Amino acid sequence: MLKYSLLYLIIMTLSIGCNTKNKNTMKEEPKNDSTIQNNTEQDSTPRVTGIGGIFFFSDNPEKTRQWYADHLGLAVNEWGSSFEFRNANRPDEINYLQWSPFKQGSEYFQPSKKEFMINYRVQHIEKLVENLRNNGVTILDSIEAFDYGKFVHIMDADGNKIELWEPVDHVFTEMGGETTK
Repeated sequence: MLKYSLLYLIIMTLSIGCNTKNKNTMKEEPKNDSTIQNNTEQDSTPRVTGIGGIFFFSDNPEKTRQWYADHLGLAVNEWGSSFEFRNANRPDEINYLQWSPFKQGSEYFQPSKKEFMINYRVQHIEKLVENLRNNGVTILDSIEAFDYGKFVHIMDADGNKIELWEPVDHVFTEMGGETTK
């Protein structure tokens, strides 16, 4: 399990803002970097902040990884590919998303019957799990802590196993290694 937890390097999906001003009634207030940073630091809401990983079954994970490297340019290793990106609210911070093919039939996605699992980056995982439990969400295990973050698994309403990760991205940055950018 520890080996597979390393797979859960996570990257928050970047969204491109769309500036839709109504010429007659709405004007957007300019924001400086300190306003954005202060708003982010003050947000203590337990919630998902992005996508941390995409995991799926493959008949031959090694061949699949190599195909993606050869044809789509992914930088791959024995676990898949770590995508590197900048945090939109803290541009000096590097974040990660893990893409990983798993051997068909791996028990890691159980009890889900699906051929994929998504890992979500979260903030305030303990409070989030408490809120989920209080709202009747199935929590599959206890929060596990590693140098690179905390993990827990839940089931969604469609029976998909979901991994939640509160990352410590700087650990991956310090480890080095090739990433997909």
